[in-house]
Amino acid sequence: MKIKKIAGYILLGLIASSCSQNQPAAQQSELPGDKIVIRGSNTVGEELAPALIAAYKKENSKTQFDLESKGTSYGFGALVGGFCDIAGASRPLNPDESEVAQSHNVQLNDYVIGAYAVAVVVNEKNPVANLTKEQVRDIFTGAISNWKAVGGPDAPIHLYIRDPISGTYLGFKELAMENKPYAADPKMFTTSTNYAGILNAVAADADGIGYSGIYTGKTAGAKSVSIGGIEANAANVNDGKYPYARTLHLFTNKGNERPVAMDFVKFVQSAKGQDVLAQLGDVPHS
Repeated sequence: MKIKKIAGYILLGLIASSCSQNQPAAQQSELPGDKIVIRGSNTVGEELAPALIAAYKKENSKTQFDLESKGTSYGFGALVGGFCDIAGASRPLNPDESEVAQSHNVQLNDYVIGAYAVAVVVNEKNPVANLTKEQVRDIFTGAISNWKAVGGPDAPIHLYIRDPISGTYLGFKELAMENKPYAADPKMFTTSTNYAGILNAVAADADGIGYSGIYTGKTAGAKSVSIGGIEANAANVNDGKYPYARTLHLFTNKGNERPVAMDFVKFVQSAKGQDVLAQLGDVPHS
């Protein structure tokens, strides 16, 4: 079974990348101009990577990018198979993945770029200031539908969430809901409004609850709640205390780090790149 799993990681990267490009990254570097090939995590690729790329291209307009996001394991397989420069990941490598790299004589460099974190937000007039992880799960899955059940007023809970094409829709489901389905008929907001639509709706609805990035959760009329007594702030995320957070990584093949790709990695870790993370509600790397 283990051999099949290892082979699956490599095959995933090779097949997925070859289908979209028909050649490995090593060959792509010979194409005219600079092209950085990035594969991997949806958490990194859905919104963050495009925003980082757009910011980078303001000063590096000739640099081309090829971005595809189908999961951390997908990016890892592509990187080890030689089909990309950078693998975006929303978690550390697991033991099987580390073994794959070793068996293929690939030494990986791990560049931590920040953390994806989600704050749960309610109306500022709501007396509820703290929820347990179980309560959050039950509210967003519909098992709890009245604020009275969690120490609030006797009033129905109104859910505000991102739409299904958003990375946060799935990210919150994984982090806070044990991958259980959302409650029926929540109010959904498209990716074009980012978290602003949710925050404004919660600020206008005394019975509303939603989620937001740590840094974008400060809107008049809305407040973030503590989770199990842990406040939703950057310090607690970076200390590993806040439960709804994932460390974000960019992995490279140490033996094949092209200058153009490394320049992008350095940009992401720079003050300008970290500002992009903060603007999207993610937590910059401390």
